Amino acid sequence: MHWPHLPDARTDADLAFTDAAAAKVWLASLPSEAPGEALSAVLRQVEAIDVAGLPAPRTVALLNVLRTAAVPRLANLEPGFARRPLPMTEGEASDFSVAVQFWMRLGMSYLRPVPHCTPANRSVPLLRAASAFRLAQRVHYLAGRSCPALFDQLLIAALSAAIANDVVHKVMADPDFPRHGSGTIAGQVAWAFLLRAIDPYHLTAIEFPIAERTFGRWRELAVFRNDRPAAADEVSVIDLVSVTGGSVPEGFPRWLDILAVTHKIARRIELLEDGEPPGSLKLGRELSAAAVIRLLADLDLHLRIRPDHPRQDGSELNLVFGAENAYATLSGAVLNAPYNRGPTGRAAGYQQLAIYGSIRKETNSTGERWLLNGDLATRAPADGAARVLAPCLVAAEIDGAPRLGIAKSLRCEADSTLSMRLEWFETVEAGSLKQLAPQGERLVRVPAFVLVEAGQPTSLIVPPGAGVRLRVTVEIAGTSIHALVPTAILERGTDFIRYACTRR
Repeated sequence: MHWPHLPDARTDADLAFTDAAAAKVWLASLPSEAPGEALSAVLRQVEAIDVAGLPAPRTVALLNVLRTAAVPRLANLEPGFARRPLPMTEGEASDFSVAVQFWMRLGMSYLRPVPHCTPANRSVPLLRAASAFRLAQRVHYLAGRSCPALFDQLLIAALSAAIANDVVHKVMADPDFPRHGSGTIAGQVAWAFLLRAIDPYHLTAIEFPIAERTFGRWRELAVFRNDRPAAADEVSVIDLVSVTGGSVPEGFPRWLDILAVTHKIARRIELLEDGEPPGSLKLGRELSAAAVIRLLADLDLHLRIRPDHPRQDGSELNLVFGAENAYATLSGAVLNAPYNRGPTGRAAGYQQLAIYGSIRKETNSTGERWLLNGDLATRAPADGAARVLAPCLVAAEIDGAPRLGIAKSLRCEADSTLSMRLEWFETVEAGSLKQLAPQGERLVRVPAFVLVEAGQPTSLIVPPGAGVRLRVTVEIAGTSIHALVPTAILERGTDFIRYACTRR
């Protein structure tokens, strides 16, 4: 297996130190309260080390010092760009870029001197290169940014080098990430491809860390194979050609056998259904047992299926966002008119509410123009366009009929083009809760959507602040069903909660 070709090392930064002791002194001079500024400085030194031509052992030693210092700073930087509305602001984009560039350049800087290390000393830089490329992908997932194919190629380069040096399954600890436990280079790369396979962009801010930790614990159970296992079906293997879009080189293991991982998922679901709490199964305490069961079932489903590539011929779709705009699209009325303090405005509003249950006026909800290809919607960059945070409620008229849906898997390209997948509900009634909710100086009506799907229990969608509680009757106006009892939370989004309900 040939040695992988890496992008050329380039920088205009001067190396500020040449030994570990001097590097620690330099690091101590960095600002402690400006993680972005400090990381930018560390990144420039990583680039300087990469081009300095130092002996391989010293290069690795200096990179180790910088990595240890950078890890906590990166943790402080992530909240500035993780799961924010897209496209990013200038400041968010700057923090994101520093984090991605740091892990990418660090990984290449570890990988480049490996041929010049002694055989006994090649495993550590290879493990840290694989970890760095996985973490660079992770930053993209956190930020909702599309991940370039380069990172697949870098992961494959690290694994190829490990195979060539016969250290691919050597077990090592990582003192900078003790919570990850000991593992192998193959495990780091498998972890990255497991996350790729489940479409990490569709997970919520709470779900993603649970999925990441879970696959991190099970990463060594996934096995790279040159040949597809004879008894394997499409459920138990991942075709890396499909996942990477065809960037797997000849001679590289094409198949990732995940049968043991899917068995783990099934067993965890069984234990949760038998009453085991998620915390005892190392699945965290952020979600209820029912929510974790849904998450694990969702991960299992995404490991089984591969999304189709969208057609290139698309049609325009006028999308509106949010519960009140969705209500207006489905009902043709505004639920809460703009606040008019005058007696005339109040009287007119009260009269219309008494007669119609809503304000009968033009909605003026023009929405946004998106291009639809299958279930994938895209929006080209536009000045002044609204930022989007998913999963979220959307509505549109399709073939002359109003539809309610959920936008998921939101991601942003480098040029600020947005894309997301749309899931539409079949049978929806738009109404409002009979119980008004306080909003500033007034009480407002809360939009509510009753869903009756074929073969599914009745469900209810309301905004997160609607005050709905499980097992407490909810009275609804404007729909054929006047009262529901929420029994479980089916789905949470950034601007909605969907409940499974029984009819009262």
